[in-house]
Amino acid sequence: MEAALTTGQRDTLAAIVDTFVPSVDRDDDPDGFFATKGTDVGAHLAAEQYLLTRLPAEQLVGMQQLLDAIAATGFADQPQSAREATITALAGASPEIHGAIAALTQLSMLFAYGLPDAQGRNPFWTGMGYPGPVQAPPSTPKTLTTVTPADGQVFEADVVIVGSGCGGGLIAGRLAQAGQKVIVVELGSYRNESDFVQLELAAYQTLFLRGGFFPSADGNLAIATASTVGGGSTVNWSNSLVTPKRVRDSWAAAGLTDVAGPAFDDHLAAVMERIGCNDTVSTQNEVHSRITDAATKLGYSYRVTPLNVDPDRYDPALAGYSGMGDQTGAKQSTMLTYLQDACDAGASIMTNTRADRILVERGSAAGVEGTYTDPVTGQTARVVIKAPTVVAAAGSLETPALLLRSGIGGPAVGKGLHTHPATLVAGIYDTPQEQWYGPGMAGAMDEFAESNEGYGYLIEGVQHLPALFATIVPWLSGEQNKELCQKYRYRSDFLVLLKDRGTGSVTIDDNGEAVHWYPFDDELDRQNFRHALVTCIRMHEAAGAQEIFTAGQAIAPWQRGEDLEAYIEKVNQFPIGPGGTPVFCAHQMSSARLGVDPQTSVANTVGELHDAPGVWIGDASGMPTCSGANPMLTVMALAHRTATNMLTRVGDRAESSV
Repeated sequence: MEAALTTGQRDTLAAIVDTFVPSVDRDDDPDGFFATKGTDVGAHLAAEQYLLTRLPAEQLVGMQQLLDAIAATGFADQPQSAREATITALAGASPEIHGAIAALTQLSMLFAYGLPDAQGRNPFWTGMGYPGPVQAPPSTPKTLTTVTPADGQVFEADVVIVGSGCGGGLIAGRLAQAGQKVIVVELGSYRNESDFVQLELAAYQTLFLRGGFFPSADGNLAIATASTVGGGSTVNWSNSLVTPKRVRDSWAAAGLTDVAGPAFDDHLAAVMERIGCNDTVSTQNEVHSRITDAATKLGYSYRVTPLNVDPDRYDPALAGYSGMGDQTGAKQSTMLTYLQDACDAGASIMTNTRADRILVERGSAAGVEGTYTDPVTGQTARVVIKAPTVVAAAGSLETPALLLRSGIGGPAVGKGLHTHPATLVAGIYDTPQEQWYGPGMAGAMDEFAESNEGYGYLIEGVQHLPALFATIVPWLSGEQNKELCQKYRYRSDFLVLLKDRGTGSVTIDDNGEAVHWYPFDDELDRQNFRHALVTCIRMHEAAGAQEIFTAGQAIAPWQRGEDLEAYIEKVNQFPIGPGGTPVFCAHQMSSARLGVDPQTSVANTVGELHDAPGVWIGDASGMPTCSGANPMLTVMALAHRTATNMLTRVGDRAESSV
């Protein structure tokens, strides 16, 4: 029997949504921003659907019990002020209830400010000054070769690659061009320019694993990672930073000796040439100008960063939407580069297919067993791909799970997960910032990147995401929150990107699904996180912000003229994580590391598993440490190195057979 809310629970949920996003009486409300409430947009219906389909059974029961308890207070019939008092009191009752109330707050805001109507518009956007989608998707043909398996079908290949992202896509291209018969298995669907609608919630649902941001099992981290052809390169923000020297030296010390020398320079150069990295397209929009203003005034270092974007196709009016999928084809993702190379050379991509396990015979790779799911009907088909070489490149969240389901990789599988913990600090300025114009990231304030023996942080711009960003606006009352959300056009967000010393892990549950843990308990990481928050606050103040708030803060924003040091002291009292400043990540690394010791690494220094010859690690999970900078180029250079090692092995076999 499918789970469902009772009528009373449904009514209470609707009342909760309208408490967080209420109708507020204003004489001056030309666009109806203040008059519109959450249920007018259908946020309560979307929240109900989310609860019923995304919450585990035990959490759903707890949420239903909370809704019943709130209903018993007569909540739906109370005036706004009484509802707000009820919510505030409940949130302080226990950590569990606080977490549930926080989840309802976030769902209310996310759907209220993100759901489009039939015309692709949201009634709040006009009042926020946000234009929404700029244009309809173009009619761009799909040029990659895909294959749909029949139930029980068996395929044969030289190489099967699990994952089509920065690592897997690159390796597919290089091996196919070298004459190998390659099949790529991809969990997500094949979507290209013709499918990208410039809508945030649609992008989460169609291009991201588990429908967008989801919590780690311990609740400490909100995680986002792609699940689509091209992987992270399809939805990332194109920031193309080379691997820092300190990181390369540490990898060399871990046994990857060539990474410190010119050979890795060549791998980086080859990748940068193929994906067209350049700074001609690195438009310094208003957000980046604010970062530059602050860095100049405070004496901090700042650099413009290259992007993997084709200047001939680049349009700054559309670039700000590329994190939802790039309609222009300017972003040179693996979908447009290495995967196209692979398909042109005869490779094929099996989309909507979960790699259930890697097949091993007589101790060596023998192929992959998987399940295809029809995206329309939901019908499944079992499939086997026989191949003497397998590349695990499903990303640092899923590659360890695949290895664990397969019973290979040794004791280090899933250990050492790095995430580049991140958060936002927002500034409200007296002139429009319009974060949607120009690239989301095109520079980095790197003054503190090498602090604490390399465990520092970067401050960067960020892809505009109006619904997600609404969830981190301080909520002290419905009216106050709306007043702040309305200022979206005047808002600049600075992103903290932390090089983490501490680590998390990946395990699997009883069904073999990946479970992700990140305690965020390393004291240096926590000190750096707080230092980065304070740095962002001081930068916003130096750049002229009229108001400043950290993500999710439980107090009113700082306003110009108030005591900045007193505000910083309050911010430093907030907890990090649940109940305080939220931590999220879009970079996951190091959960199936390359190295010398089979006890502490999954693969050897060339990328092949210690305990299963023929199985290779081809993604960010193979990094011995995190990259300490946006990882796209590092992932691709490491994959380029791995592909070179694989082709050397193929050549050695060919010579030995002569």
